[in-house]
Amino acid sequence: MDDVDRIVVAWSEEVPDLDVSPLNVLSRVTRLARHLDFTRRDAFATHGLDGWEFDVLAALRRCGPPYELSPGQLIQQTLSTSGTMTNRIDRLVARGLAERLPDPRDRRAVRVRLLPAGRQIVVAALADLLDAEERILAGLSREERAMAADLLRRIVQPFETNDS
Repeated sequence: MDDVDRIVVAWSEEVPDLDVSPLNVLSRVTRLARHLDFTRRDAFATHGLDGWEFDVLAALRRCGPPYELSPGQLIQQTLSTSGTMTNRIDRLVARGLAERLPDPRDRRAVRVRLLPAGRQIVVAALADLLDAEERILAGLSREERAMAADLLRRIVQPFETNDS
């Protein structure tokens, strides 16, 4: 038995008229998310990054050369707000990891481009994150990982948009 099993048993005894079975899955997801947050924080801190910095830099790096997106695209990919993204871009520009450029198609708009220092740091942080995540998943076979990914995809899918 793990902590979630004990919680489910306790709730089952205290409120027998309620079906507490969703806790078997979702309480474990919540606990795993907390552990993953700590893992991500540690992997990124090694490179002097906060999680939000990694997320923005990673969105820029994933889009391929010339590694640039509009602030709106960054908002969509990082699930943030306009005001938050403006501040984040300012901070990444100040650190020399990204730059703002005029949008060649619309002079009123800007593009955000990942600079070489940003490309280097985000790939190094990603490598450390993947090493840590590999250790987390080490007890699962390739088939079990695929099954877990499929099941989690089905749970998450109703919350995701298909606009991206």
